[in-house]
Amino acid sequence: MDRQPGTDRQNLMDRRWPRGATTAALAVGALLLLGACAAGPNPGVDTSTISGAGPYGFWWGLWQGMILPVTFIVSLFTDSVSVYEVHNNGNWYDVGFVLGISLVFGGPLGARRARH
Repeated sequence: MDRQPGTDRQNLMDRRWPRGATTAALAVGALLLLGACAAGPNPGVDTSTISGAGPYGFWWGLWQGMILPVTFIVSLFTDSVSVYEVHNNGNWYDVGFVLGISLVFGGPLGARRARH
């Protein structure tokens, strides 16, 4: 058995994936990972709640976004409180909710912190 130096390494290099295949595999993996995080449809949009109240809109979203920190803590200990109201009117509730969160965590209340 005659071995020449570098032959095993050369054989290993010949069996590598093509450069484009590695990039494609990483891109497909990233798309699958991001696709698994995508939100599904909300069957509660534009429906009324059990108590008969209509779907929640922008102002309720704003309020519920602002009280999110407290609601989250309470929701850890009880099943009757949720962080997000599923009976909403769609995008306007979402805009209010995100705006409420940003007011608490990054808006005027967040700007009070001392800057160095």
